[in-house]
Amino acid sequence: MADAKVIPFGEEPRSRRRSRRGAPAGRTPRAAAAPLAPVPPPRDEPAATDATNGSPGISDAAEAAADGWERKLAHGLSFLRRRITGDYEVDEFGFDKELTDQVVLSALRPFAEKYFRVEVRGIENIPEKGAALVVANHSGTLPIDGLMLQVAVHDHHPAARHVRMLAADLVFKLPVVNEISRKLGHTLACAEDAQRLLERGEVVGVMPEGFKGIGKPFSERYRLQRFGRGGFVSTALRAGAPIVPCSIVGAEEIYPMIGNSKTLARLLGLPYFPVTPTFPWLGPLGAVPLPTKWTIQFGEPVPTDGYPPEAADDPMLMFNLTDQVRETIQHTLYKLLVQRRSVFF
Repeated sequence: MADAKVIPFGEEPRSRRRSRRGAPAGRTPRAAAAPLAPVPPPRDEPAATDATNGSPGISDAAEAAADGWERKLAHGLSFLRRRITGDYEVDEFGFDKELTDQVVLSALRPFAEKYFRVEVRGIENIPEKGAALVVANHSGTLPIDGLMLQVAVHDHHPAARHVRMLAADLVFKLPVVNEISRKLGHTLACAEDAQRLLERGEVVGVMPEGFKGIGKPFSERYRLQRFGRGGFVSTALRAGAPIVPCSIVGAEEIYPMIGNSKTLARLLGLPYFPVTPTFPWLGPLGAVPLPTKWTIQFGEPVPTDGYPPEAADDPMLMFNLTDQVRETIQHTLYKLLVQRRSVFF
């Protein structure tokens, strides 16, 4: 038996060395296996952290949002505490400034900004401080224009002034509307209340057309009705307050009044009962106003402090000033209507 040949461990056989130097034709040498690359160590991932300890796990925006919600919650709880305990102020007319700012105007603001998209012009004509009488046209079947006027002055005036609207006696006879109007700072449209407010340096708003303006048919839109007897001019003369004409475009089309049911109006004790293309045919849905585009423009103030005290009793002067204010508002309405591209845009 032939002796076995011992191959040293780690030494490659001679036949394999020959196959490396030259493989036979038609046979492909086997490729050597590539060495395994080392697996890189896992990268360190930031651990989730708590937002309260200021760790980098939550972005600055999230922290700011959380702080904002905390402040809002604390402010709301403080507001509720004051309402429950009665720790808030109401003036002699029933005006609740805190409730108006925090609740009512906050609820009306989306309608002014998003729904009616109210554009305000000439807000600088309302003085920074002191009394002023804002005289505006009235329209729209429901007195929404007075509410939008309040929002416009408060949100756009540099001093965030409140307009104390003069309302008809019907407003203060309705159960719920009465309380809300008082809280908003509205008061009865009489010379005594208006003069007291002006003497206190308030901005007073009046719509002299009254029910004749708000309840006129759609065919007479943007045609000013009679301004009464000019009592607002006498009040401004006595207080020495400037008169600021105000023209509102867009309110006429929110409820196009195509008819008036006088029988229902008498039964309900209302000055008119409107019939529109949607009301009363669609029921409560017909009470939704159309989303028209609004423009509120304040004109140049008419000064009254240069007249003597007895001028408030001069009927000719009152007639001239009343006619001047009315013509200014009417002319501005026509000008805004010419500039308007569309009722809704």
